[in-house]
Amino acid sequence: MPYDRGSQMARHEELTAATGMPIYFCDPRSPWQRASNENINGLLRQFLPKGMDLSAVTPQKLAYIEAMINDRPRAVLDYRTPREVYTELVQNALAARVKQYPPGAALQS
Repeated sequence: MPYDRGSQMARHEELTAATGMPIYFCDPRSPWQRASNENINGLLRQFLPKGMDLSAVTPQKLAYIEAMINDRPRAVLDYRTPREVYTELVQNALAARVKQYPPGAALQS
């Protein structure tokens, strides 16, 4: 997860420890690294207004927001959705692994 260098991430190590999700900080004076960050913040604000009590947001609501964001076409992805791009990447990676084993080859365990 990318973040700019604001004080709101002072406890980033705790977040990484609790979730297993690494945090990446944008370099100073590198606004091109924050464009995607700012874009996703704007999308999230459509569902979670600034100042909202996030402790009241249910896991079901978060799953809904996640689906809405991941199923929204993006210009940067040639108007495909993040979910489509991710699925394609995973399928291609799996296909490449399958090609390593010709039909009838014995698999070693």
